[in-house]
Amino acid sequence: MPGVGKLTIAQELSAMVSAKIVDNHWINNPILRLLDEDGTASLPKGVWEFTGRVRQAVLDAIIAYAPSANFIFTHAGLEGDERSLRTFQQIANAAEACAVVLVPVRMLCDEEELARRVSNPERREKLKSTDVAASRNRSRKARVLDPLHPNTLVLDVTAASPEKTAAAIQDHILKVLADRSA
Repeated sequence: MPGVGKLTIAQELSAMVSAKIVDNHWINNPILRLLDEDGTASLPKGVWEFTGRVRQAVLDAIIAYAPSANFIFTHAGLEGDERSLRTFQQIANAAEACAVVLVPVRMLCDEEELARRVSNPERREKLKSTDVAASRNRSRKARVLDPLHPNTLVLDVTAASPEKTAAAIQDHILKVLADRSA
């Protein structure tokens, strides 16, 4: 969910596993910056198709030029949302094309904590949503995407520090890799 700490945790994990981060806002913001978006207004219909094209261009470049590098992708995927599943599939297809291990991580967080995090005004500078009502509504009505992938890790990050969360993800990655080589 937006506000769970995807980028903060990715930055911690990146240093631990020597990986490059591809943040969802680095993909979305070139398109979102073209709009007069204030963080609370609805986005125009079809805008996500353009961000999907940007994401595919990034993934194509990874496949062409960095197929053996480690990458951490951030994504706010929702269960039952076609666009969320399509985004996950783009990433999974790129991992397969590069013949690398994919480890999806579902980060869960309590509604009140998400609302507190989303309300941080610094999020607005990065074109991240600061709409607390939308955050609460999303928490009540939606679930974090479950990609049904065998390497998926589920973590509740409500009270966990980014460092502790990154360490848990690193441990899981090492276990997945050990299981594959056994």
